[in-house]
Amino acid sequence: MARTFFVGGNFKLNGTKSSIKEIVERLNNAKLDPKVEVVLCPPAPYLDYTVSLVKKSQVSVGAQNAYLKASGAFTGENSVDQIKDVGAKWVILGHSERRQYFREDDQLIAEKTAFALSQGVGVILCIGETLDQKKAGTTLQVVERKLQDVIDKVKDWSNVVIAYEPVWAIGTGLAATPEDAQEIHHSIREFLAKKLGEKTAQETRILYGGSANGKNAVTFKDKPDVDGFLVGGASLKPEFVDIINSRS
Repeated sequence: MARTFFVGGNFKLNGTKSSIKEIVERLNNAKLDPKVEVVLCPPAPYLDYTVSLVKKSQVSVGAQNAYLKASGAFTGENSVDQIKDVGAKWVILGHSERRQYFREDDQLIAEKTAFALSQGVGVILCIGETLDQKKAGTTLQVVERKLQDVIDKVKDWSNVVIAYEPVWAIGTGLAATPEDAQEIHHSIREFLAKKLGEKTAQETRILYGGSANGKNAVTFKDKPDVDGFLVGGASLKPEFVDIINSRS
């Protein structure tokens, strides 16, 4: 079945009003493949500003994190309700940097995912293995375990996009080959089919999130289970347009 190609831009802890305006205006003025869904994820203080700048209907805005409560005494956290209130529609959860630096475990990420979905926000759910896990040959066991915790709490996956992000390829300049990514994405889809049914598996988009850039994105073009990219550093640069248009 045809799944809408999806390209997310994770700005991480980067950006100013000036630089974000430049990025969004570049997209506003570029000829983008109309069949691609684009989601920009700036730092939380710029969510409202980014929403105000976007002019194309195929481009929306997402947060980089959200908590599992709508409000309350949770200093420093991002509220799903507030994310929605400023016009953002997505949130990235489970990113390897959240897991590594902020000690977020699979259970917490599953709870946050279930809550965000229940409040009407789409989730870009990140899963992936470290270099040690890759060397040990446990990639599939790792990603299946991370997915299983979410499957235990979420039955409706229509607003979930999975981002397979090999941790060893993030910010290192290394990247899985298109063939490697296709093999792992296909295995993820088979796991979803076993756990959630063939229909959900075929409808769920699976992105590649390991150092995608303007040069290598096109090499994934003919891989049937690679449904887009979650882009880090390259989303801050002009080449982000090339990534969005990599299938056209």
